[in-house]
Amino acid sequence: MKSMTGFGSMEAAVAPIGKICVELRSTNHKFLETVFHLPEGLLSLEDKIKRGVASKIKRGRVVCVVTIVGTHLSSGFINQPLLGNYVRMLKKIKKQLRINDEISINTLMHLPGVLSVRESKMSYLRIWPKLRILLNAALVELVKARQKEGKAIGGYLRKRVEIQNQSLEAIKARFKKVIKEKLQLINIDEERASFLKDADITEEIERLGFHIKNFKNKLAKSGPIGKELDFIAQEMQREANTLGAKSIDTKISARAILIKSQIEKIREQVQNIE
Repeated sequence: MKSMTGFGSMEAAVAPIGKICVELRSTNHKFLETVFHLPEGLLSLEDKIKRGVASKIKRGRVVCVVTIVGTHLSSGFINQPLLGNYVRMLKKIKKQLRINDEISINTLMHLPGVLSVRESKMSYLRIWPKLRILLNAALVELVKARQKEGKAIGGYLRKRVEIQNQSLEAIKARFKKVIKEKLQLINIDEERASFLKDADITEEIERLGFHIKNFKNKLAKSGPIGKELDFIAQEMQREANTLGAKSIDTKISARAILIKSQIEKIREQVQNIE
C-alpha cells in the first residue's frame, strides 16, 4: 500500500553542464497529474519526464522541479523579418497621422513575436541522459516515502476495521437477545410479523460484515487500492446508518454510533491512499 504524499530528490554535478537537481513532491489527487517547473530550454522534456513518473506513480499530484546551475540552455532570437514589417508599418502610421515621436528599440522588442527564446538542441541532447538517471533516483526516493506512509496508514485502518468487527459481533449477540425478549411480550402473530419487519437488522449486520471482510482483504493487496477502499467505506457507512436507524435497543444504537465514527475516520484516511 502506498500513500499519495511523499518527497524525493536527487542532485549531481555533471560536467560540463553544471549541477542538476531533481525534486519530486506528491500530494493527494483523484488521478495522476504531473506539474512541471523546468528551466527554459528543457520544456520539450516534459513528455519524457511525465512518462517516467507514470511508470512508478499511478495516482497523486506530482510536482517536478528541475534546477540546473552552470549552463545556458537557451538563447535569445530576434525575428528580423517580422521586426522589419513592424518598422515599416509604424513609419507609415507616423507619416499618415503626422506623429513626430521616435520609434524606440525598447518598444520594438516588446511587440508580439519579435523576441523569443530558442531551446538549445545540443543542451537538450547532453542533459537528458543525465537527467533521466537523476529522475529515476528521485522517483525511487519518492516511492519509498509513499510506501512508508502507506504502511502507517494501513496499520491505522486495520485497527479501525477491527474495532468495527468487534462492535458488529457485539451487536449480533445483543440483537438475538433483544428480539427474543421482545417477541415474548407479543402474542398476536400479525403484530409479531410487523415487529420483525420493522426491527429486524439481520440483513444490515450481514452486509456490513461482508463489507468489513472485503475491506480487510483489499488492505492485503498491492497496487492502487485507494478508490476501491473509498467505495467499500461508503457502502459500510450506508449499512451502518440503516442499522442505527432501525435499532430498537440503546446498546445496539451506541455500538452503531461507534462503528460510524470508525468509518468516518477510515474515509478520511483512504483519501490519502494511491
